[in-house]
Amino acid sequence: MDDINVLVCDDSALMRNLISRIVDNTTGMHVCAKAMNGQMALERIAEFNPDVMVLDIEMPVMTGVEFLRERKNRKLDIPVIVLSSIATEGAKVTMECLELGASDFLTKPNGSVTADISSVADRLVELLSSYGYASAVMKGKSPYEPEFFTRQIKMRQAERFVAEQKKETIDRLNAVKSEPITENNAEKIADSVVPLKKFEWTPSEKKQPNVVKPLRDPSNIQIIAIGISTGGPNALREVFKMLDPHLKQPILVVQHMPAGFTAEFAHSLDRICPLTVTEAVDEDKIEGGHIYIAPGNYHIYVEHRATGNVIRLGQQDPRNGHRPSADVLFESIAEVYKNHALGVIMTGMGKDGAVELTAMREQGAWTLGQDEKSAIVYGMPRVAFEMGAVQKQVALKDMADEISALAREHL
Repeated sequence: MDDINVLVCDDSALMRNLISRIVDNTTGMHVCAKAMNGQMALERIAEFNPDVMVLDIEMPVMTGVEFLRERKNRKLDIPVIVLSSIATEGAKVTMECLELGASDFLTKPNGSVTADISSVADRLVELLSSYGYASAVMKGKSPYEPEFFTRQIKMRQAERFVAEQKKETIDRLNAVKSEPITENNAEKIADSVVPLKKFEWTPSEKKQPNVVKPLRDPSNIQIIAIGISTGGPNALREVFKMLDPHLKQPILVVQHMPAGFTAEFAHSLDRICPLTVTEAVDEDKIEGGHIYIAPGNYHIYVEHRATGNVIRLGQQDPRNGHRPSADVLFESIAEVYKNHALGVIMTGMGKDGAVELTAMREQGAWTLGQDEKSAIVYGMPRVAFEMGAVQKQVALKDMADEISALAREHL
């Protein structure tokens, strides 16, 4: 198998080395070059031909934004993962980077970098493997599939958990024993308390989709719900700019995104979409022709009211590891709208949204899923398709037309 080649661009030598350590400790990818500013990154791209890159924003000589402008001018296709601050200004600049063609972004740790870098390591590997895989395949390489890296992430999480449990076991035993117990003489005891389960990876086989028998026939569409994750920022930009400007139904969107970015993300979409796009607010009355983006760290769902259905936001426990969760949104749509809805599931790692999109389909709702060829990560749509939740698989370039046509035909 071919490695995914990564370019790391950051003016901090410490950050470059910490990121490189995460990448190089991941089987299936390695750092082929480093750069301390955008100008040097352009030179490294020409020399090393990386598959994907990590880009800081604030840098001397050439900033991340200036690099992305020059990348666009030179028509360079390399996917870019932006390192971003969670400050308000950071969110605005991050969205500008997405508008200039960056693929996605990663929230930069605050405070002690050495202590906090592990908090973003798994997300970094997820993004690099997802975008790097697609880029490498286009170059004729044979990298490991994103699922391989997902399994590595799970194994690392298990190892970290076991290490924490070992330390707790040693501390607990030390508290009751007269002589200290070291790592060596406590290893067997700790392992017996929390044994480490090793993950072995084999490629998933494609399954025939289950057959779902709806309780009722699909009816008119009163609402549209979209669930999307990795690869979503640019996919939504492509879909929303091509939507029918006369579309009458409201659209509710769960895009997995950190808190502090979704308001600016909604503003950036509003600038290119013929419909109004805003970040959702609790108790908002649901209005037709309006797109509502779930705020980061809040579930979004609908609630029936005699005076008109409203949006509700909540911080209940994450579902499928996410808050907001597409499953929470789809579950409420199935309950409130039954067969008067359209559910759409798009690019994303994992399975969020698949179960409750199936529930929507069982209630008689219309459903669409992004196809494998056009999805950055064919995870969420694949699981939904295999569960029988998806009536029709659609390429990204056709998604806006398909949504608009269904909405017009079944108004």
